Amino acid sequence: MSEDTAGDRGRTGPQRPDDGREAAEAAGAPDAAAPGTEIAVAGQEDVGVLVGRILDEGSADSKRRAGLIGRLAAALAGRARSARAGGAARGRWLADLFANEIAPRIPVRDRETLIRHYGGLVGEELADALVRNASHTTTAVGAAGGALAAVQFTAPPLLLTAPAQIVAETVVVAAVEVKLIAELHEVYEEPAPGSGLQRTTGYLAAWARKRGIDPLRAGESLSATLGAAARAALQRRLMRMMGRHLSTLGPYLTGAVAGGTLNRTATRSLAASVRADLRRRSAHGASGRSGIGARAAGELGEGR
Repeated sequence: MSEDTAGDRGRTGPQRPDDGREAAEAAGAPDAAAPGTEIAVAGQEDVGVLVGRILDEGSADSKRRAGLIGRLAAALAGRARSARAGGAARGRWLADLFANEIAPRIPVRDRETLIRHYGGLVGEELADALVRNASHTTTAVGAAGGALAAVQFTAPPLLLTAPAQIVAETVVVAAVEVKLIAELHEVYEEPAPGSGLQRTTGYLAAWARKRGIDPLRAGESLSATLGAAARAALQRRLMRMMGRHLSTLGPYLTGAVAGGTLNRTATRSLAASVRADLRRRSAHGASGRSGIGARAAGELGEGR
């Protein structure tokens, strides 16, 4: 059964496993230079819109995705120059940009929409499909970013563009993972309460902590804007992720392989942590519903 349906808004991954080779070959192929040429004219593009388009691409061809990431890198480079001119620290600037301009535009599907888009899958099977697609997407993004960085590494005049590429990869992977956390909460019938903006800040904080949202403390932790502690945590998490992506700046296609593998492993680890939280809370009736966490816990108990 297909995990996606054509035209789904905000799909998080391709329909089949991708170990990163396809994206790497496309990004490194001679005719793949075309997307990079868009960098010169894309500096003023809206970064939130670009990230949303990259998330929408899902199973689109890897050259198109690489081109969008290149345009995002150019837009981020322009914004970073402005931030430096204003005296803003890079980490704080990136956290503010992600929280204020990117996260609110991440498309999140509710439970009913997810069930429909995934052909009637529910419960743990639906959660598995979401994690699988998100990890496929972050693998492909890491491969595309790593391959472009590798090409640039062999051409010294272009090496200065690599940092912007790494920032672009970082924010795209972070957006995919925030979307995954939000939709896992929907699957486990534990969505964040409040307005759309409050839910966004809650999922951002959950991503920064690599945990699920605790519904019993939602009134304390969710607000229309991130508090100082949550924003600092978001900044640290983004900078650690950027450091991980810097390790993909290797020659030839080693960067593509490393980027895809590191992203896939990190996304799966994050999902496992969040799902464990959601199962526990649902099993203990934290929000007044039995939920799939309770059923999963029961099935595990019967299997012992």
